[in-house]
Formats: sequence, C-alpha cells, structure tokens
Amino acid sequence: MTKELDHISDHYAAFIESSPFVALATVGPEGLDCSPRGDPAPCVRIHDRKTVLMPDRKGNNRTDTLHNIVRDPRVALLFLIPGVGETLRINGRAELVTDPDLCASFDMDGKTPTCVMVVHVDSIYFQCPKALVRSHLWDTDTQIDRKALPSNGEMLAALAPDKIDASDYDAAYPARLKDTIY
Repeated sequence: MTKELDHISDHYAAFIESSPFVALATVGPEGLDCSPRGDPAPCVRIHDRKTVLMPDRKGNNRTDTLHNIVRDPRVALLFLIPGVGETLRINGRAELVTDPDLCASFDMDGKTPTCVMVVHVDSIYFQCPKALVRSHLWDTDTQIDRKALPSNGEMLAALAPDKIDASDYDAAYPARLKDTIY
C-alpha cells in the first residue's frame, strides 16, 4: 500500500510524461467501457498534483466513454510505455470541459478536440511488470503478423454482409486513417 498516493509524485509524473498510450475505463448504466487512448507522449497532460487532462480525440465514432462520464464520473487510467514493464494506474473522477482555449491547447495537425477530460486523482500507483513479462508484450519475437488475423473489413463484412464490402473497406482505410487520425 506504500506505493498508493492521492496525488502525482515526481516519480509518477515521469511515467505519465513518458506514456504515449493509456487505457481509459468508465462505468455507466449500460455497463463498463474500456477505451484505448494515445498521442505522442505525453498522451495525458499533468495540470497539477491532483489533476490530469486528456483530449477526446476522434475514435470509432462511439460515445460510450463520454456518456458514461456524464452519468458516473468514476474513471480508471492504465498507462503503458513501450519497452517498460511497469504500468501506472490512476483512479479518479472525470468531468468533460469544452472551454475553447483549453481544447485549442490540445490542437494536433490543425484539429482541435471538442472536449477535454479533466481527471481528478483519487489514487495513483505503479504496478509491477509481471503481467507484461509473462505476456512478452514488448518482445519483438512474439509479434504477430497482422495479415494472420481477419482484417477490419472482413470482420465488418461478416457482421453486415449486405452493407460492407471487405475489400473496399480495407482499401479505403489507409486514406480514412490519415484523414481522421486527429
């Protein structure tokens, strides 16, 4: 329990400032949601010792996270840093802020998020690397060739064969990703 704090220490700040990726968990009446979030490090900005800021970037066009935060502010963040086994967790409460100046401060490639999640830290602590060591997550020898799995288009076409053409979807995806990444 020694590692659990109610504020961001200098050591924990170093982890946050080095992390390009965070998993964001929320809860609402429909259940749980866990959403991947990423930006060039730091993907989350430290505002003060009790608060972090995270832009709401475009994603899969679902708004589960935002709906959940409006109805239940409890959130959990799990920070990952490529090549580092330890993870960092924040449990807290979030609010959605649409202040134009704050949103503009997160502008990326000329695109401004419509809101920023302000997360108030209740607890923060690191986790040992056992899970990442066991999984060999950062070991390049265990990486799987993406072509060994069904493509996004193939998965969508299987779910909606009359609406989605897998080849067309997959062929258009690189341009769609470039246009909508921010």
